[in-house]
Amino acid sequence: MTSPLPDCLYCRKDQRLTDLMIEIVPLQVSTLYLFKEQTYRGRCVVAYRDHVNELFELSDAELSLFTQDVARAARAMKTAFNPAKINYGAYSDKLPHLHMHLVPKYVDGPSWGTTFTMMPEPKQLLTDDAYAALIAELRKALA
Repeated sequence: MTSPLPDCLYCRKDQRLTDLMIEIVPLQVSTLYLFKEQTYRGRCVVAYRDHVNELFELSDAELSLFTQDVARAARAMKTAFNPAKINYGAYSDKLPHLHMHLVPKYVDGPSWGTTFTMMPEPKQLLTDDAYAALIAELRKALA
């Protein structure tokens, strides 16, 4: 039997998703994830709950709630990690599902003053304890 869900890692929440990120918390109309690659300390993704690809596919009310979710997550990142700037990226070229990358940037840190690198090399992967500590800081800031 085939699944009614599209073949999308955000919709299926399968191994492809867990290989890349860790779920932190559901928000109003989306889910906040911690990106496992942590070149940019605290990098997250806010993924919309339903399978759409473009902002204009949302009703005005849904768009407002999604924007509020992104802003709430960014505010929590600022509180938890105190970056100098947060970069926002919504691409979906290869993964057609509405999601926003939230990338904290630090003065004199990687890619300061330029666009962040989507998949930097070498990858900066952390221990389970280090991921848990970042997630705890974000959850505290979201409370």
